[in-house]
Amino acid sequence: MKPGAELRVAVTELDSEGAGVGEIVAPGETVAPLEVRIPGVLPGEEVTARIEHLSSHRPVAWATFQTLHRLSPERVAPTCAAYGRCGGCVLQHFDYPAQVAWKERAFRKLVAAQPLLADVPVTAAVASPAPLGYRNKSKLVAGSDRAGRLVLGAYAPRTHDVVDLAGCAIAEAPLDALAAQVRTTLEASAVPPYDERRLVGTLRYVILRASATGGILLTLVTATESFPERDALVAALGGIRPALTGIVQNVNPTRGNAIFGTTQLTLGGQPTIDDAIGDVRLCVSSQAFLQANRGVAALAYAAIAAAVVPAAGDVVVDAYAGVGGIALTLAPRVGRVVGIEEHAAAVDDAVASAALNGITNATFVVGDVADRLAEVGRADIVVLNPPRKGCARVVLDRTAALGPRVIAYLSCAPETLLRDLSLLHGLGYRTRHITPFDMLPHTPHLEALAILDRV
Repeated sequence: MKPGAELRVAVTELDSEGAGVGEIVAPGETVAPLEVRIPGVLPGEEVTARIEHLSSHRPVAWATFQTLHRLSPERVAPTCAAYGRCGGCVLQHFDYPAQVAWKERAFRKLVAAQPLLADVPVTAAVASPAPLGYRNKSKLVAGSDRAGRLVLGAYAPRTHDVVDLAGCAIAEAPLDALAAQVRTTLEASAVPPYDERRLVGTLRYVILRASATGGILLTLVTATESFPERDALVAALGGIRPALTGIVQNVNPTRGNAIFGTTQLTLGGQPTIDDAIGDVRLCVSSQAFLQANRGVAALAYAAIAAAVVPAAGDVVVDAYAGVGGIALTLAPRVGRVVGIEEHAAAVDDAVASAALNGITNATFVVGDVADRLAEVGRADIVVLNPPRKGCARVVLDRTAALGPRVIAYLSCAPETLLRDLSLLHGLGYRTRHITPFDMLPHTPHLEALAILDRV
């Protein structure tokens, strides 16, 4: 078996990255057992696939499909012109309700494999109210096509080729419309895109963040602070208002994969945007983390508030608080809220968000989560919403030491969530139930909310 060989494959399941997994049928010659992984196909389909790569360590091959011989009834036509090239919405060919059902089955399988969690109830996955047009933020790489025309898009998988994302179907409609206007303005101003191979050029990224009311904050990430075209560009971009409420420049002269640098300048309008999740207004700056799907985020925040049953005298700790969305959702129902966040700019946003909502019983502090938890004293409710790596063991230990009657753990990575739930089991907490949330339709990504009670 060598790369380039074409085989007929029956697809039986999807892997964690959304690629089809199948077995060879009618190979035409005797071959050793081989698992074949093929992007863009679905369980129940039979395809001819071309082998692109063979593992040297195990009987696994990666392939591209050439011909579909038997189609799944759950296959649909992808919406985006860039589908299959940008590497983003790898499940756009999968009927949306079937996507959600597949994610729920995969999550239940992960939970059942954990000895301490095997009996934990998993409720039905919560689908996105909007399967398309849901992303409130667009991160666009600046590049050039073969004709030298400016392209705003995404890197194709495992390359530095930029795929044009004009017409992106998962971005909120105002974002795609404004991106087209910004692209035209950048072209007219002749700002050269940054070339990561030759380390020349100016513009690295264009980042657009939309609010619930339709305003948009534009961030231009550049390799240098000053460049000849800047004044003319800012003046031209100013003409896009009122939709464009602010223009920010972030300067990132470093090599590597980091998007943002440390220097940030306001070039026009406001450096933040007022957004809302549920009933909570939020002040959001260009680098702040906020769930990309505000419709699902609102459902998750409401689920937290319902499950923890807040009382008037409760002390709540919101660890990894970000701009304060969960903390400010709970604040009107409790005595006091302490939000802990490592990023100072996010804490500034959270403080401003509290003022927007007239909330005076919420305090936000900057610092390492474990260190700040040690300073709290006690808590009735703790909310954990960590990044993909989950919580460090010391964070879990100090959470349990606060003695909360209930913990709400909102996770963006099922594997680390289940690891941490097992550790909390040993610290005197039992998982009441877990609810999956489909925060990013058409991707394999799944978030989940676990509610734990003190034993």
